[in-house]
Amino acid sequence: MPAISAYLQPVAHSLLQCREEVLATLSSLTETQIWSRPAEAASVGFHVRHAIGSLDRLFTYARGEQLSKSQLEQLASEADSGTGPRTGEDLTAAFDQMVERALTQLRQTPDADLLGAREVGRARLPSTVLGLLMHSAEHTQRHVGQLVTTARIVRALM
Repeated sequence: MPAISAYLQPVAHSLLQCREEVLATLSSLTETQIWSRPAEAASVGFHVRHAIGSLDRLFTYARGEQLSKSQLEQLASEADSGTGPRTGEDLTAAFDQMVERALTQLRQTPDADLLGAREVGRARLPSTVLGLLMHSAEHTQRHVGQLVTTARIVRALM
């Protein structure tokens, strides 16, 4: 990825791979399938929304900021299929937009800042810029993997 530090290339490539998986998975699902909860498992829609929201929150902390009221409200509504993007097209667009914002922030993150101390959440847990950015990639991969698996189950049941 041009203009992204070598240290942050794994984060960028992880997010690009996740974007490909989200597009490939959601493009073949109906809205009913996206919000289906087989065996009460989290829906595909939840996993996409949570990946979007967690990227936003972790990148906010990496900038040294605390969460806004709207970010906290979004967190509380991620599982609610009645709010926010619902369709595969809208969820894919929202995820793509978040990945682009993340890539922009990665391009703007100097190597000299990577070990800078950051605080997470109301408890102000200690971390670093690099720690938060790496965690954002692994956390996103985890939820994208779960949404891919849930989508396979939903397709088989519906």
